[in-house]
Parts: sequence; structure tokens; C-alpha cells
Amino acid sequence: MASDYHEYEEARKRLTIREKIGQSFMPAAYINDAEEEISKLENCIAEYGIGGICFFHSRASAATNFEGPREVIYNENSLEVLKKLISRYQKAAKYPLLISIDAEWGLAMRIENTPQYPYALTLGAMQDQAELVFQVGRNIGLDCREAGIHWNFAPVVDINNDPNNPVIGYRSFGENPAKVTRYGTAFFKGLKSSGILSSAKHFPGHGDTSTDSHLGLPVIDKSKEELYSNELKPFIELSKQGIESVMVGHLAVPALSSGQIEASTISNAIINGFLRKELNFDGVVVSDALNMHAVSKNLQYKGELEWRAYSAGVDVLCYTLNVEEGINAIEKRGDKKLIEERFKRVWDLKKRAMRPPGSKDLTPSILRKSLMIRLAEESLSLVKGEENYLNFFRQSPFAGLTIGTERDKNFTKHINKVHPFECFNYPASISAELEELAGSKQLLLALYPPSMKPANNFGLSNTELKMIAKLCNQIEVVLYVF
Repeated sequence: MASDYHEYEEARKRLTIREKIGQSFMPAAYINDAEEEISKLENCIAEYGIGGICFFHSRASAATNFEGPREVIYNENSLEVLKKLISRYQKAAKYPLLISIDAEWGLAMRIENTPQYPYALTLGAMQDQAELVFQVGRNIGLDCREAGIHWNFAPVVDINNDPNNPVIGYRSFGENPAKVTRYGTAFFKGLKSSGILSSAKHFPGHGDTSTDSHLGLPVIDKSKEELYSNELKPFIELSKQGIESVMVGHLAVPALSSGQIEASTISNAIINGFLRKELNFDGVVVSDALNMHAVSKNLQYKGELEWRAYSAGVDVLCYTLNVEEGINAIEKRGDKKLIEERFKRVWDLKKRAMRPPGSKDLTPSILRKSLMIRLAEESLSLVKGEENYLNFFRQSPFAGLTIGTERDKNFTKHINKVHPFECFNYPASISAELEELAGSKQLLLALYPPSMKPANNFGLSNTELKMIAKLCNQIEVVLYVF
């Protein structure tokens, strides 16, 4: 069973070199794993002195499997399973584990039947509402704490410069560096107020790329001046505000690495050089998941990636696939000063995580239901058109068309209460009725894109897009995009 947390000076003497190295390793844990795999991870934790684990939904989920779509089993009891697994893994550990997860929009990012908050892009649609973003961070932090999580790998502070970005997009607060910085800082402070650690990601900035680093290595071909005026702004400010960690992305940024095309996670020039010395960041550096294809392919030997990231300046090796080989490589090639430096940084972070909250009030400032209503009201955006026309539209007869899945039918249901109208659903009732819709004077079109990612037009078919264009050209349309 994990012993009580020791102060660094005592831990420095207690832990062996291999145990100190092991504190930098954070393998993946899967909530919906088989007993055989759970036992393997327990043994790994006990044998190698692992410092922490990062939880994912399952081995088939999108964040863990890039070989093609596989069925992801729904488990309505995932949260309870998670809590039991945390207890088991902590008991297997000689020293307390640091428990982490990606909860960018809440535990629902990984766990069924848990609170889901709006995506960052939705929060970014709000105007001057940093306080509400703080409350989102606080509520997510309280949910994490109740589940037994210490460290939330959030906020995402990538700036959404490329609308075709296949991996960031809706995870970003937007394309404005000042707003991303302001809201990212508010989110971090909300997590901090609940006693949860944060991580700004993905350094030096994953927003302006059309390559998914889960699959390949993106190259950000910008000058250092351009990076300072855009991508780096949130990281610089969050560092000043005392954020506990920065997650380095698998991105090649030649301007920061003397022209070298190599992932930032294994770049000594970017981490030990630029991040540490030029930006003066003294917190913990954590790698993006080391199973991602941008860095996990074409390695000469097992343990090479772990050594290269560790020696480049990474303190916590997230989703490491080769624990034994990685520890062996670091023990063989790393000097004692390097190992002690990494160990102290990780151990001090764990001290912050394990410190009890004491009498601090850990209740939400705004209850979840009230918060969700405020967020919905503030994020509703008029992209094109005028409110006067909307008022005129509401007072006149109109038909309705829904494309995609409308959850609970809330939108059309509530409108029907105050303004009864006939609504059709595509494609179930559209063939014969399309001409009838085209003959209407006004149409309320509710669009629910199947995907949040821009690939293949957010999952909308060419037929649907052509039909929308035809209707917009023929009649007056008010379009709501959810």
C-alpha cells in the first residue's frame, strides 16, 4: 500500500536511482480494461516505482487507437469503475501515484454519465466572460477531485488559426491570441481554486496545422517573431501566472530548434533551451502521449523515445509504452544530476497535488445547472444577419427543417410552445416535402453536424449541403447551427 507522502529531502534519500527515474513515468490506464491488463499495470507500478498514471476510456477509444475505427463499448458505470481502479493502483504503489486525465470539457471527455461542459470553442464565443470560464474550470476541478483525479491536462491554449485543423478546432478558445490567453488563464485559475493541477497544451502551439500529430508530424514553419505574436502568448502569460505544468506537443518548429525538423517533445533546443532558458519556465514539462505516431514510429530500439524525451527536458513521460526499457536507457545514459533534477520537479508537483485542502471551501460558486444556462445564453452568437429581422421572422408563419440528431427535441419543442409550426426531419420525411418547404415563405433550419471535426465537411453529405444551398437561394432562411 502506498505510504504517506514524504518531503523531498527525505524522499531523495529513500528512493533508489531507478525509483527516481520511475517517478517520471506515466503509463496509460484504461477504465474499461480486462482483469489481466489491470494486474499487469499493478505489477508494473509495484516493480518500477511508477510516479503516476493517466486514465483513458478504453483501448479502442480514439485517443488510444489510431489503427482504424473499433467499437467502443458503452459502460454506464465507468465512473465507479474508475474510482475502484484508482484505489487498486494506489495500493500497488510504494509511493502515492499522481492520477491524471484529459478533462478539457469535463470528465465526460473520457467517462460516461459524468458532467459535460461546453467545448472551449463554445466558451470562446462568449464576449468578456472570463469569470464564467473560471467557474467552468472550478466545476470541472471539483468533479475531478471527487473522482480521485489530481491533474487535469487542460486548458488547451492552442490558437485556432487553421479552420481545417483536424485535431484542435473545437478544443481551442478561438483564433484571437488575447482571448485564448485570457480564457485559458481563467480556466487554469478555476482548476487551481478546486485544488486540481493544470497543464497548458500543446506547446509551442498546435493551432496552425492541418496535420494530426496522432498520425504524423506537423511542421510549424513560422519565424520566432510570428510565434511570439501568436502561438506563444498564452504560454508566456500562464507561466507568469504560475501554472504548474506545460504539455509539449509533437510538433516540429524549426525556428525554435535551429532549423531541425524534429518533434518538440524530443528537442533539447526547444525544451531545455527555448522553454527553460528563454521563456524562464520553471514548472513541470509533460510530454504529449508517447503512443502518438508523430514520435512512436521508426525508433531504433525500445526505450529510445523515453530517453530522448527525458534528456531533452521532459519531466513526465505520458503514455509511455516501454517502461522497463525506458528506465534502463535512462539509467544507463543519464547522469545523477539530470535524474535528480527531474525527480525533484516531479516530487514537488506531487506535494502540491497531495496537499490536503484543509478548511478551504470546495463547493461550486455557481451550481452546474445555473452555470450551464448562463453559458448557453452567453455563447449564443449571431454570426450573420440582424436581430430586427429575427424578430420579424418570429412574428410571421414559417416551416421548420431539422438536419442531424436533435437531442431530446428541445429546440423545436420549446419554439412550438410559443409559435406552433410544422417541422420536418431529414432524411426521414424529406423526399415529397422538400417542394413544400421550398414553397414556404420562411424556413427555420436547425443543423446538427454529425462531427465536431472539419474532415468531410463535419460529416455532412454533399446531398445535404446542396439541399441547404438550394433552400437558402429560394426562400428566406434562418439557420441555427448547433
